Amino acid sequence: MMRPTTVRLDDEDEAILDVLAPEYGGRSSAISQALRNLALEWQRQEALRGFLTEWEEEEGPISDGEVAAMADRYGL
Repeated sequence: MMRPTTVRLDDEDEAILDVLAPEYGGRSSAISQALRNLALEWQRQEALRGFLTEWEEEEGPISDGEVAAMADRYGL
């Protein structure tokens, strides 16, 4: 069910929304897509945290060097 929600945006965010709205079929659709993307990013981060926690439990602490090497390898 669709419900109205008030969102306050600063001028910079309004400008971004004005650019994106036509691509997504309107302002509401652009905001909805942004929320879905944010939720997916949050899920990825949670999965990564879980992976790292499990890794550390099995292999011990991960060094800063190992993290940097992985970031370089995967372009992060």
